[in-house]
Amino acid sequence: MSFSVGEHLKLTLFGQSHAPAVGGIIDGLPAGELIDLNGAQSFLDRRSPGKSPLSTARKEFDISQILSGLTDGKTCGAPLAFVISNGDTRPGDYDKFRVQPRPSHADFPALLKYGDAHDMRGGGFFSARLTAPLCFAGAVAMQILARRGVTVGAHIAAIAGVDDDHFDLVNLTKEQAETPSQHDFPVINPTQGNAMKSAILTAKTDGDSVGGVIECAVLGLPTGIGSPIFDGLESAIAKLVLSIPAVKGIEFGAGFTIAGMRGSEANDVYSAPKGNKLRSKSNHNGGILGGLSTGMPIIFRAAFKPTPSIAKAQETWNITNGQIESLVVSGRHDPCVVPRAVPCVEAAAAIAVLDAMLCA
Repeated sequence: MSFSVGEHLKLTLFGQSHAPAVGGIIDGLPAGELIDLNGAQSFLDRRSPGKSPLSTARKEFDISQILSGLTDGKTCGAPLAFVISNGDTRPGDYDKFRVQPRPSHADFPALLKYGDAHDMRGGGFFSARLTAPLCFAGAVAMQILARRGVTVGAHIAAIAGVDDDHFDLVNLTKEQAETPSQHDFPVINPTQGNAMKSAILTAKTDGDSVGGVIECAVLGLPTGIGSPIFDGLESAIAKLVLSIPAVKGIEFGAGFTIAGMRGSEANDVYSAPKGNKLRSKSNHNGGILGGLSTGMPIIFRAAFKPTPSIAKAQETWNITNGQIESLVVSGRHDPCVVPRAVPCVEAAAAIAVLDAMLCA
């Protein structure tokens, strides 16, 4: 069991949903990097719950307390350690799940693996609450990347079958990548965004939930960042993104669509270079070949399942009496996790990319 990830830049997360706090340790940050804590807090606020009927009613202010690693606002070479307090907890909402595990949650396999020691409150360390320290670490990484000319931005690509406009795989600009995150509901097309909101609220009224897709882009990364085989840049990004609760799939560039193309259609043929930069006319491979960045935009999409905690009655197995019973999940849950997960995906990509750059 590991709560750490990364090679040169190593991130360790700790805490549980209803523990006193969650937090993280970032080891390997270059010394002398200025960290704007207000900017990091603003990034973290994008993930915070309790601000909209589209999200859970649980209210957490997610204020990060720095324990080490900064001197006069700059990294000093020591690990950057931080904690984020948990406040609005209701552990009693989860007592029955030790006997009646929730469908599509980690309850049942976790009970088999950890037994009575497993923390059921809020899902324990399986909870999306741990994306709060992930986002703080990602905010730090994004600030360092920005000074190296690298931009990370994401938007909601789809919710409940309603599609947003997509990023341009070839000619995406920094402004286009960053603009969605400046809105409370991060989409490119506001009309489609309103339709997504309606779908979320309809599902909530029905006691149900919906899933969706987030599209993320990394711009400005030099050619050749990454490693072959097991440490490829796609593998590094995918590992972090797939660690976000509710993510069930990831695709780069044209993704699964490329499987239906011929080689003459799928190949990203090169165009005349501009200066010393070689570009391709298409970007079906999503900016990565052989595990290395190509200099084209890195674009990927992550699929999120519907929130499994829903108010509708579902069948489950009673571990005590061995009977199939009806379960109604009470408590406070997102009818759709996708809007609050956009900064989580950005954070995961930024951490993976910065680690790869520092290893280069």
